[in-house]
Amino acid sequence: MTDRTADLDVYDHVRPTDDAIEPGVYRVVGTTGDGVTLLQVADADGTRRHTGTVVTVGRDDLSGLEPAANPDENRSIGAWVTGQLEGFYWSLRVLAGTVRERPILGTVALAAMTVGLFGDPFVPIPDAGDVLLFLAGAVGLVVLSRRGAA
Repeated sequence: MTDRTADLDVYDHVRPTDDAIEPGVYRVVGTTGDGVTLLQVADADGTRRHTGTVVTVGRDDLSGLEPAANPDENRSIGAWVTGQLEGFYWSLRVLAGTVRERPILGTVALAAMTVGLFGDPFVPIPDAGDVLLFLAGAVGLVVLSRRGAA
């Protein structure tokens, strides 16, 4: 039997040809001389799933795998737009939670971002000042949201 771990690289996609592991599409997330570590990224039909299932396949069992298409490449434009909108929604929820937990600091950070973005005709600040205010506000919100996670 040949060593098929040399043929598999991180980020390659495979699917099982036998019942050794659950049917689906797996992304290679690690390779060693003993075998490969796989993350399930799609179901048996190739539909993208976030299962969190990680399996290790030994070198002797690699013959039970075949190459598969990346399930992220077959997403429709509608699915991509939906994913982007969902990400934006969750970002807004995190932002709202950050401001709700620390209203004074969150409001100051949002105000700095707003003045940096829209204040140019209304607030007499140097050209670089609006960029610095926006960045300071954005960094402030990131710091505030990270402190809440700890």
